[in-house]
Amino acid sequence: MVNVSVDKRSVKSHVVKSYWVRHWPLYVMLIPPIIYFFIFSYMPMLNLLLAWKQNNIILPVLDVPWVGWANFQRAFSLVPFQEAIRNTIMFSFLDMAVGFPAPIILALLLNEIKFIKFKRITQTISYMPFFLSWIIIGGLAIRLFSTSVGAFNNIIVGFGMEPVPFLNSPSHWVATNVFLSVWRHLGWNTILYLAAITAVNPELYEAADMDGASRFRKMWHVTLPGIRPVIVILLVLTMGQIMGVDFARFMAMENNLVRSVSEVLPTFVYRWGLQSMQFSLATAVGIFTSVINLFLLLSANWLVRRLGGQGFW
Repeated sequence: MVNVSVDKRSVKSHVVKSYWVRHWPLYVMLIPPIIYFFIFSYMPMLNLLLAWKQNNIILPVLDVPWVGWANFQRAFSLVPFQEAIRNTIMFSFLDMAVGFPAPIILALLLNEIKFIKFKRITQTISYMPFFLSWIIIGGLAIRLFSTSVGAFNNIIVGFGMEPVPFLNSPSHWVATNVFLSVWRHLGWNTILYLAAITAVNPELYEAADMDGASRFRKMWHVTLPGIRPVIVILLVLTMGQIMGVDFARFMAMENNLVRSVSEVLPTFVYRWGLQSMQFSLATAVGIFTSVINLFLLLSANWLVRRLGGQGFW
């Protein structure tokens, strides 16, 4: 028995040694990214303590005096912060109500197109806006929707009607902003659903044809149930981003006339953290946003599992 155990240990040691001899270059290649993420992603997290400390960036963060929850209390007492929360939630739910089902509908429609060349051209045109930055889209918005030089308003005025303040009126600005966001992400998100549709068993469509199901019935009873896991996963991810809207989207589109609806949490953190140098306050708001997003993500995943769906864990 002693010899057998010794042989097993020697064999195991030999296997481990041969493994390291073969694969040590791969582990050496991992050292630079590990160092990079440690320096630029984990070490800065020590500054999260500023949320509970005085606003002081001269002293080391561990030497700054504690103030407890004063920064959080001050943030909630600020009217701009309250408006930023309201606007963030408003845009998140508008994006979810309009932007979430839009790529699903487009994927279902593209899946029904029988002309492959037309389908590919349509799909390519639809996802090209995703590669445009919000700065470019903001410039396009001025050229298209401005009351003075906008192409759409020039057409409207040409028909003898009053120009529409797409970018100057808060209500019109909200609709324009949501429309441009849907337009930018529509085609790219459609790719995910089209990929999921290709995994649906073709025999289900054949069985539906034998039962005399129409194309709409096949979409409703075969295609949608087939891509439901992907829809649920993306919905859970969307719920985890309700308090974290795109910063560049609002910075590129905002102006002083619509500041009451364009101020969201990322822009609030930028103005108070970088422009006003209230770093402790901005850190507290950032932590609050992250905690709420995490709570919503966990809650959405728990609800999906509770209803019998497949979540992340």
